[in-house]
Amino acid sequence: MRVIISGGGTGGHIFPALAIADAIKKDVPGSEILFVGAKGRMEMERVPKAGYPIEGLWISGFQRKLSLKNLSFPFKLISSLLKASKILKRFKPDVVIGVGGYASGPTLEMAVRMNIPTLIQEQNSFPGITNRLLGSKVNRICVAFEGLERFFPKDKLVLTGNPVRADLKEMDAVEMRKAAMDFYELDPSKKTILIVGGSLGARTLNEAMKENFELLKSRTDIQVLWQAGKIYEAQFRTSETAQLDQVKLLAFLERMDLAYAAADVVIGRAGALTISELCLLGKPSILVPSPNVAEDHQTKNCKALVAKDAAILVKDSNAGQVIKTALDVLDTKGKAETLSRNILSLALPDATENIVKEIKSLVHRG
Repeated sequence: MRVIISGGGTGGHIFPALAIADAIKKDVPGSEILFVGAKGRMEMERVPKAGYPIEGLWISGFQRKLSLKNLSFPFKLISSLLKASKILKRFKPDVVIGVGGYASGPTLEMAVRMNIPTLIQEQNSFPGITNRLLGSKVNRICVAFEGLERFFPKDKLVLTGNPVRADLKEMDAVEMRKAAMDFYELDPSKKTILIVGGSLGARTLNEAMKENFELLKSRTDIQVLWQAGKIYEAQFRTSETAQLDQVKLLAFLERMDLAYAAADVVIGRAGALTISELCLLGKPSILVPSPNVAEDHQTKNCKALVAKDAAILVKDSNAGQVIKTALDVLDTKGKAETLSRNILSLALPDATENIVKEIKSLVHRG
């Protein structure tokens, strides 16, 4: 197959795109895959590192508030549509896949106009504007949450789930927990809280750790694996909380699979891929949606879980409560087990393989 994958901007778009590309290569050896991204965005660096070629479009988002940046938007859009058309004519793809992000709009739009089979993969329970605009035009829409008929034509929807890291799918819980305790130098006799704010960290989660020094000091029966993020690590390293014997602060987690394996309860943001990983592993979770994302989609992701008693939502403005909430989960008989059972029931472990099946069916139909 000849495949174009377009989109990016954040890890939440790039990781699924790379997972889909890897799965295509494995399932259909000899396939040629070209990425189309937005110049200056994360994908222009990450995709080549993963071994795939990428071309960049001169495109950015439309600012929703009055901004001089919007003056250049029509020119960027026209430029990107023209370049996308040239890429499609030259590469001659059998199928074009959009994963969300600025670049996927012009690329998928031109593919539709040229009658090339198209598919979009929507990671969130509340779709981004690019995918919403494309939904009525593309051939297939792979989604990770139920109830997206509100945004997309029902007959195009396929519930596949989000691609997750291959290493998480292969985890043996007992062996991995033992390896995790050794790797992170944790005490296997204690319950473990994992608090993670992404590679850069989350200020409010770090502040919550700092504010809860007295509470954590009083709980020598638990331990905390605290991922502060590289931009916050130095600032919070000197806090009283970071000096506690039962607290291990790290800038980033080299082995996320082992961090999850160590955790009896997870505190984190509510990005779509994080949620997919937590579902797959059945981890009791306290989710603090980031207020700094488009259209507050993390809150909507989280509410989809809360409605099924599969996670606990704490607003970012109340993040100071997360440590007490985590301790309540561990202390309340049956609470962790209920959350674990309910979130595990939402897992879609074969997401990547199912997305590839949909891609192949479009190519064969075409």
